[in-house]
Amino acid sequence: MTDTPFPVSGIVAARRPHRKDAARNYDALITAAREAFAERGADVSLEDVARRAGVGIGTLYRNFPTRRDLFESVYADEVNALCRTALDLAALEPWEALTSWLDRFTGYMVTKRAVREALNDESEIFQACRDSMYAAGGPLMERAQKAGVVRTDMEIGDLLRMVSGITATAFEDDAQRNRVLGIALDGVRTAR
Repeated sequence: MTDTPFPVSGIVAARRPHRKDAARNYDALITAAREAFAERGADVSLEDVARRAGVGIGTLYRNFPTRRDLFESVYADEVNALCRTALDLAALEPWEALTSWLDRFTGYMVTKRAVREALNDESEIFQACRDSMYAAGGPLMERAQKAGVVRTDMEIGDLLRMVSGITATAFEDDAQRNRVLGIALDGVRTAR
């Protein structure tokens, strides 16, 4: 049984060990890899990831036999967290729920950039993650559209591509990125 109704949830649950000590090591490796990828990109050494997680390289390879397995698991874990966030935000006002989720989506994009080159767009993991993001964000956007606060001439795919394009751009700092994203979201919001 998974904790969210998204395709990626099953993938994450299937990969995570059930024994408490093994699950703790797995979680530490995912966290360490996510941080290392965000800081130094996809070329970070696996030894560095293991060291950051406080485990030996053998533990890393038991959990992730290949570098690609680690990339896929980090990516799937990030998307799963993004999907859970959509469920958590559903009770907020429509515009606030959508923009709060998009804020979390921009954070996810940092990890995605780091591992994207290691994943094929046609891979099972990539497809499940994409389907899950659309399934998570779509209802938030539809609710905002029904409330009259978001344009009705766009779909969730349009919105995610716009935000992805903005976050892929280099900015002087987070404040500038947030300002540009705010300007773009002003174009998504309907006039009051």
